[in-house]
Amino acid sequence: MTAAHLDSFLDLCRAALGPAHVLTDPADKAPFLTDWRKRYTGDAVAVLRPGNTAEVAAAVHACRAHKLAIVPQGGNTGLCGGATPGEGVASVVISLQRLNHVRQVDPLNNTVTVESGVILQHLQEVAHEHGRLFPLSLAAEGSCTVGGNLSTNAGGTAVLRYGNARELCLGLEVVLPSGEIWDGLRGLRKDNTGYDLRDLFIGAEGTLGIITAAVMKLFPAPRGRITALAAVASPRAALALLAIAQSNAGPLLTGFELMSSVCMGLVRKHYPQLRFPFADTPPQLVLLELSDSESEDHARGIFERLMASAFQAGVVTDAVVAESVQQSRDFWNLREHIPLAQADEGKNIKHDIAVPISRIADFIETTDALLQDAFPGVRLVTFGHLGDGNLHYNVAPADGESHDAFLANQDAINRIVHDSVHAHRGSISAEHGLGQLKREENQRYKSGVEIAMMRGIKAALDPQNLMNPGKVL
Repeated sequence: MTAAHLDSFLDLCRAALGPAHVLTDPADKAPFLTDWRKRYTGDAVAVLRPGNTAEVAAAVHACRAHKLAIVPQGGNTGLCGGATPGEGVASVVISLQRLNHVRQVDPLNNTVTVESGVILQHLQEVAHEHGRLFPLSLAAEGSCTVGGNLSTNAGGTAVLRYGNARELCLGLEVVLPSGEIWDGLRGLRKDNTGYDLRDLFIGAEGTLGIITAAVMKLFPAPRGRITALAAVASPRAALALLAIAQSNAGPLLTGFELMSSVCMGLVRKHYPQLRFPFADTPPQLVLLELSDSESEDHARGIFERLMASAFQAGVVTDAVVAESVQQSRDFWNLREHIPLAQADEGKNIKHDIAVPISRIADFIETTDALLQDAFPGVRLVTFGHLGDGNLHYNVAPADGESHDAFLANQDAINRIVHDSVHAHRGSISAEHGLGQLKREENQRYKSGVEIAMMRGIKAALDPQNLMNPGKVL
């Protein structure tokens, strides 16, 4: 890119956004160029910080005119390098952090219209102020943004009852690769007027356009919530408990998280200040949560009946029910500190996978055995959203093994895990997306027909391949 060409581009951007929001100094750009896990660092000729949808469109027009690739970015909390510039392409990062306004709350329609830079936790708080619940919840909620959640179709802990980000979204506003603005901000639950364009952009990781605003669903705030930890002997027993819980609680069952003894061992080792309610660490723990629109007493009665059934069936060996809001938080803290404890322990090989719920126990048993056979002594840090089939199936080195040396086995371990996922009719990415990390792996497991359809959609909407190139495809 010639100096004159660059100057022309920067002049356009400064005129449209204001000089303060066109970052070119290396120190100013640096926070936007490395992903959260520090696996990927790219470069960009500039970081643009538009303040509204029209400015996003102006920035896209400028990039298109100067044939510069566009990397949309929200809170930069992604785990697969999807919001980080790649190598070998002249890129511009468009940060959506200044698009942080709540445009409308409609309690009667149970919707809220927000811009894509709104922090997830802020959206939860706005919903609470209006007596409503926005149920998407995940570890990064204090820094991730709604636009990023939609771009990766984020899941979190309440998918079992409320669904992924896709199910929580009714309408979108998107700046297309052409620079045009599509206003699809319709708060409708029924709209049969052609192709579902909204769903093209959810989960697309910014490769088809830039989400600038969204209409999200709200729900009545629950009046009662029961949280409990149950000890079980195996993932198969956990599935039996899930069936009992669903039979007794139905739609009241909001969360159902599985945590292995290895997970809890790491948490207890690195965070001994956290309250662990059992004397010994069970083989598997299940974290259950029920949310009730009637009352806490009603929820507790249902929970007591389901646990009585579970004990009678020999599925549960021990259980503790939270008796206060603080104790409920203590239970969730154990779950949420697993990734932190993993990081404190050292490097490991992560997998965010999904398999049909009925096949989870088979998958774990089969894949555990394959890995132990190939790499004796590896520690399997298995946890996740059992109720929706999403597991974080992470592999740590054996005690005493060099973590750096262990990472040399990453390709071989990925092949074992992903081949097993495929054999069990699963997906190699459940809620983190593909980004740069899993782009090539996806080609291995998607059929030629699927890849061709995806490429056709990409070519139709972004024929110049300027929108987040090198991600997903």
